[in-house]
Amino acid sequence: MTDPAPVALFAWQRPSHTQRVLAALAASAGAAETDLFVFVDGPRHDREASRVAEVIEIAGAASGFRSVSVQAARRNLGLSRSITGGVTSVLQHSERVIVVEDDIVVSRSFLEYMNDHLELYANDPTVASVHGYVYPQSRDLPSTFFIAGADCWGWATWRRAWEHYRPDGGALLEELTRRDLLWTFDFGGTAGYVDMLRDQIAGRNDSWAVRWYASALLSGMYTLYPSRSLATNIGSDGSGSHAGVSSAFDVEVCHDPVPAVRIPVEESTIGRAAFTEFFASQRSGVGRSSLGRLGRRILRPLWIRMPSRFRHRVVRLLSP
Repeated sequence: MTDPAPVALFAWQRPSHTQRVLAALAASAGAAETDLFVFVDGPRHDREASRVAEVIEIAGAASGFRSVSVQAARRNLGLSRSITGGVTSVLQHSERVIVVEDDIVVSRSFLEYMNDHLELYANDPTVASVHGYVYPQSRDLPSTFFIAGADCWGWATWRRAWEHYRPDGGALLEELTRRDLLWTFDFGGTAGYVDMLRDQIAGRNDSWAVRWYASALLSGMYTLYPSRSLATNIGSDGSGSHAGVSSAFDVEVCHDPVPAVRIPVEESTIGRAAFTEFFASQRSGVGRSSLGRLGRRILRPLWIRMPSRFRHRVVRLLSP
């Protein structure tokens, strides 16, 4: 059995969230054999300094792991630099890493699932990552399934896959457009990922995750998901920098073990349909109306049949 992958936990100025995340990780099977690396971003101003200091103290007192290492940034790096730098740092010394943030509470079977499937697909270059969170949905999904691209709420990857991460959002958008992948990238116009990438390019967000997703998709790679969520996000409570208050993504965490059974590395039709339905349900107003559904039935076939040179012109016209 390969040594368990180290866990990289990224925290900032949310002491109570960090405490909950650490407690859940320590309760996950295999924690006692796991090395934990906690990366704490620095404060942006003096008002945040005391909360950041409290997070550092909580992280330093963490127990239940084989080892705990706390790395506190002297100044604020921002979400993207903190996470990409930390992941890269861990992967300089390990072939694989499990990544959580200070708002991701995991199940008792999370670490076991991650390590089993990191081992199962270690040598498959078409697998980008293993993911623990699954959007709320009612479909009967396979025990595990693949979706093209990558994701960011409780995930794991290998050094060989992370090498495909590309930080240049403009180049990613250009290639997605040139290869006619915008519709796929945006789950048929339901997910808002194209807008998110454009906002990152324009400096309106600091999302590393949308670039990780685009990088993996353009590299022809897939991410593995479980049928029931092994993690939940507790950050949609107004405490984070990039999310408001919402219960739309709340899920009941499953503690049951997930069998490590190899499946073909190809996108699940049922899985993509489930994700698309969830994203569509979150669109406001017309997106959930009969008119909106009719529009999607009309516009999607037109978009698919449209010559690529005209699609590129439409994208340029709609770009900010």
